[in-house]
Amino acid sequence: MSKNAVLVINCGSSSLKFSLIEPISGEVMVAGVAERLLSKHAFVKVAFKGSKETTPLIVPFDHQVAVNFIVEFLHENNLVECLSAVGHRLVHGGEEYSTPTLIDDVVKYSIEKLSKLAPLHNPVNLIGVNAAEHAFPDLPQVAVFDTAFHQSMPAKAYIYGLPYSLYEAHGIRRYGFHGTSHYFVSKQAADLLGKPFTKTSVITAHLGNGCSITAIDNGKSVDTSMGLTPLEGVIMGTRSGDLDPGIIFHLIEQLNYTPEQVSSLLNKESGLLGISQMSNDCRTIEEAIINDQDERANLTMDIFCYRIAKSIASYMASLSHFDGLVFTGGIGENSDLVRSRIVNSLHLLNIHLDDNKNTDIRFGKSGLISTESSQHCWVIPTNEEQVIAEQTYQLIVGDK
Repeated sequence: MSKNAVLVINCGSSSLKFSLIEPISGEVMVAGVAERLLSKHAFVKVAFKGSKETTPLIVPFDHQVAVNFIVEFLHENNLVECLSAVGHRLVHGGEEYSTPTLIDDVVKYSIEKLSKLAPLHNPVNLIGVNAAEHAFPDLPQVAVFDTAFHQSMPAKAYIYGLPYSLYEAHGIRRYGFHGTSHYFVSKQAADLLGKPFTKTSVITAHLGNGCSITAIDNGKSVDTSMGLTPLEGVIMGTRSGDLDPGIIFHLIEQLNYTPEQVSSLLNKESGLLGISQMSNDCRTIEEAIINDQDERANLTMDIFCYRIAKSIASYMASLSHFDGLVFTGGIGENSDLVRSRIVNSLHLLNIHLDDNKNTDIRFGKSGLISTESSQHCWVIPTNEEQVIAEQTYQLIVGDK
């Protein structure tokens, strides 16, 4: 039995995703998710050896209990001896972390300090780190940061039009997120092209409840749509994306919103949900368009797709050459309607879809969806867990 397996942990505020992956072969030995943590309805779903099981969690229903369940499951199935390390998804690494990093007390302190830049993400990511350290005290713990891939952006792409002192003193700049996803699918695109990654230039569109667009020039991220926080950029499931900053002052000064209410409005009540007044789920909006001919749903989809297309087109200014466009993420991989509406606005870039391929390549399928005369356009399912497992293993092997 292989002793190279990496336990990948992605800890959210009320969930904990995990996978046991053999990093060399890419085999997923176990996959699961603990959901509704911190509530009495908490449960764990596990896929193992072709079967899936759901188990309720006992009190106190927290992340440590979820990790304890994983540990017990691994022991019961004689999988602990396979483990070589634990790899953690960390959202914000600031400017300090551009590569996978062994976690120690200094790194944990840095992650905690960076929580001011990602208050919704870094603290809960640390919960997962601490829980895994307690469960596996003898294993290396490795942090793989969402922001790391974007550390290659030039200053002209990440500096805001604010007093430079705010960047120097407080690190207020654009960082970008979804880095492991953009890295994975752009490398896959290079393989499909038969080109070295360092000579491949693509635009990647990670579209899900959170959305980001990235320009990758010769294997390096040179611009991306998210900024200091994941709120900047295109319209998302519940996030507003880019807007006039004056709206914030208007909400506070004229409409008597508190800062907390503004934050909730922009992060949790806007985007697809806010415009449609229906749902943040793209599938629900699509059904309303197709089945009910709902005008607001149609407008919501038009706005969503137009903003994404506009962002993609703008990134031509960032590239030395253009090899193609990649769709990924839950919406990008599964919605032929969204892909069609986006690409219909990109005909001047010579991107045209083959309607049959676009309709067929969904639900885990991967491949080219463009016509023969078009610039390349692919659907490539993302695999952030595989990236974390590979990079974790490469780091610990290099350290031995």
